[in-house]
Amino acid sequence: MTHENESKMTKEDRGPLDLTLLTEQYKADLKKYQDRETLYVKTQNQLDGTKAIVMEMAGTIRQIHGENENLKAEISRLQEEIQLLEMQTKK
Repeated sequence: MTHENESKMTKEDRGPLDLTLLTEQYKADLKKYQDRETLYVKTQNQLDGTKAIVMEMAGTIRQIHGENENLKAEISRLQEEIQLLEMQTKK
């Protein structure tokens, strides 16, 4: 059979062990695998980026919480000082 005749053959004409059929199936399977691998890498990159953002936000939240506690303490101290000053001015 010539190469020209082989290219005109359909999948039904070829046997299950025909190399061109096996090659086509291999290429199709490889393409599916590459597509899945691409999706995996994309998803992993998104996950890593999201994780970095969450970690940065958690650090910022801890910092803001600490500053908030310091400000609350300063407000309490200033309120006490105001009360002392008010008592001194009433005398």
